[in-house]
Amino acid sequence: MARIRLHDIAHSYIPNPVKPADFALQQLDLTWDDGGAYALLGPSGSGKSTLLNILSGLVRPSHGRLLFDDVDVTDTDTRSRNIAQVFQFPVIYDTMTVYENLAFPLRNRGVGASATRKRVDQVAAILDLTGDLKNRASGLTADTKQRISMGRGLVRTDVAAILFDEPLTVIDPALKWQLRRKLKQIHHELEVTLIYVTHDQTEALTFADRVVVMDRGAVLQQGTPQELFENPQHVFVGHFIGSPGMNLMPCKMDGSAAMIGTQRVALPPERIAGSRAGEMTLGIRPEFVSLFDPGDAALLHVSVEEVEPLGGHQLIHARLDETRISIKAEPEIGVAPGVRLAVWLPQAHIKLYSDGRLVV
Repeated sequence: MARIRLHDIAHSYIPNPVKPADFALQQLDLTWDDGGAYALLGPSGSGKSTLLNILSGLVRPSHGRLLFDDVDVTDTDTRSRNIAQVFQFPVIYDTMTVYENLAFPLRNRGVGASATRKRVDQVAAILDLTGDLKNRASGLTADTKQRISMGRGLVRTDVAAILFDEPLTVIDPALKWQLRRKLKQIHHELEVTLIYVTHDQTEALTFADRVVVMDRGAVLQQGTPQELFENPQHVFVGHFIGSPGMNLMPCKMDGSAAMIGTQRVALPPERIAGSRAGEMTLGIRPEFVSLFDPGDAALLHVSVEEVEPLGGHQLIHARLDETRISIKAEPEIGVAPGVRLAVWLPQAHIKLYSDGRLVV
């Protein structure tokens, strides 16, 4: 394993890049500790696969340095970096047995038969492959083949890090939660550095200790799942994390309040002091919006447009003047489209953004 430092890393696939849009990966500086579990989370085109390929050595960055344990590996080839990588689709030998597939990386490095057997048995047990060790890989299901592919990455003990490039893409949805649990177990038992690329927030937040949220080649925030949910530093993070994402409502500052259309949201003095003049965005999670009976002039009034029953809760989609707002409510609260409701936005959960970035 290794402590990984990305120092002023940036990358463009075109010569002489000038503007931010020319970069597949905009300049960043990150440090990942030895033995940590990290996720790169973002939509297609966010730069996460480019960053992963820079880590593996498949891509040399246009700018900056990559260090493993303070050793510069920017110009080092993939083999010399001691990286294991698990791809979207299974990379295995169909003509070999499951055992031979798992043992191959160790035998290729001259590991003895006894040590190989011990390590293969350990990894096979973690991935529930013990019963398949004598079977040929060709006749197995797609999810079993992907577990074999994951095992080939995990079986080595000398790797600096194991990189996962959306490894659950081909897995049946009903089995994904099981493999996510397995990955957490693997991390705790083997204490290896794991870096996981995905566009699925559930995969990222359940797997990783720290999540790097990316969009359009830029790292917008790195933090724990709780930090990303409770304190998003960018409107994209607020929108992308959560189901549904954060309510983001245009507002203007007016004395001791933020104006959303014609309605006032009172703010504490420290929020007012830290805010900026002009157009801003007020953010609040649907989970934190409280429902009250109409008639209290101190509350905000919304018109219900749609109600989604979701079993343990319901989502109320409403309109606050010209702005959409979503509210997560208990299922027993009877609400129907067309009803007027009063809502309260708790000050402790309100975020204010300017030009997309958190201000207060």
